[in-house]
Amino acid sequence: MTTFAQSVREYENRCIEKDIPAETVMAFLVELSQRERYDLYANFDSAMPEDLQREFDEGMARILQGEPMSHVLGYSWFYGYKILVNGDVLIPRYETEELCAGILSRMDEFFGDRDEIVTADIGTGSGAIAITLKNEEPKVKMYATDISEEALVVAKKNAEINDAPITFLCGDMSEPIEKENIKLDVLVCNPPYIPQDEVMEKSVTDFEPHVALFGGEDGLFFYRKIFAHCHEVLKEKAFMAFEMGWNQREAMTSLIKEYLPEMSFEIVKDINGKDRMLYVYRNLEKEKNI
Repeated sequence: MTTFAQSVREYENRCIEKDIPAETVMAFLVELSQRERYDLYANFDSAMPEDLQREFDEGMARILQGEPMSHVLGYSWFYGYKILVNGDVLIPRYETEELCAGILSRMDEFFGDRDEIVTADIGTGSGAIAITLKNEEPKVKMYATDISEEALVVAKKNAEINDAPITFLCGDMSEPIEKENIKLDVLVCNPPYIPQDEVMEKSVTDFEPHVALFGGEDGLFFYRKIFAHCHEVLKEKAFMAFEMGWNQREAMTSLIKEYLPEMSFEIVKDINGKDRMLYVYRNLEKEKNI
């Protein structure tokens, strides 16, 4: 019988050979062990039960072929919420949790005395951002849009399992919000921002939807769409929040000056010191960061 420790070491070595992060092995085993109610750490030098070993081997075989761990499990964790994922939606990234935290703090700063904060998550994908904002801030009245009906099926399931009341609308970017004549306090969007010709890992390009990854030739296609139409959906005092590429500061600054010269904005670095979050303010006092 193979022990937990032996099995982990073997798969860590095989992952290293394939340029897969070795920590994937323990992360995957921890999820399986919790699901099967095995005390992994108390029994790490004990023999792995046959049913768990079989499930572990089958999953690791897929991971070693390049399939994302979240697809093997069928879910990912985001801001403490279990988010179902498949090939129709982008796997939520940990960096995006920082965007949610920044939005929530700005909601408190600007709308703390409001009874309701009308918010829309544009291009919601799995629904992770919408669910987080709705559940972390009860004042939020949340709308979420996506052009993909398949993605909305996943997002609706996630909203249900996480008890998040959200109104989902199918359509291109902010168009459904505009069509319904909804006026927003907060517009949130984590759009596809990877340039079309950028080389990506096969585990991303082979398993995740390209429509959720690539943002045209320069990666800014969807920002232009939002900036061009945002006046139609924002209230007189409102803010927008976006995730952006770490190397897009200069291009984004030019874009805002072109489309939204009357608005102030700030670009915020993530925990790794990279430019990653963009906040745009309409008639709200915030120091401009260029």
